[in-house]
Amino acid sequence: MATKTTDYTKMMQEMMASLPTDMSAYQDTFKSYASFGERMSKVALEAAEKSTEISSKWTKDTLSKLNGVAVVREEPADYGKAVTDFASAQAEATAETLAAFAEVAKNVQMETVELMLSAGKDMSEDFTAAAKKASSEATSAAKKATAK
Repeated sequence: MATKTTDYTKMMQEMMASLPTDMSAYQDTFKSYASFGERMSKVALEAAEKSTEISSKWTKDTLSKLNGVAVVREEPADYGKAVTDFASAQAEATAETLAAFAEVAKNVQMETVELMLSAGKDMSEDFTAAAKKASSEATSAAKKATAK
């Protein structure tokens, strides 16, 4: 007596084929995620670019001010004054640089919050539309199945 083995692969394929599946809903969701990723990358890259510009400017200004310190002086007291002037100018430049970095960080934070709110709204709308469509198709398939 031989037993017949159930072909579960075929059974799963038939079951999946009988379920209405609209891949466009998944594609729309993927597009929303990809768009969100693109916008977040843009925010991060712009912030990195601005931060690099700020850092580069601060470095150039510092090196330029150091030239004034490295000059030979007639009087020993002039060296102290040059260092004091450099330190004072550098403290001011550092404060301005930190304020510029803080502004970049603030802008990144605001843009990120706006993107998160927008993405949440977009994704919620995508999921709602996909759920309504899937529900409608499932109802239609169920009606067809019971009508047979």
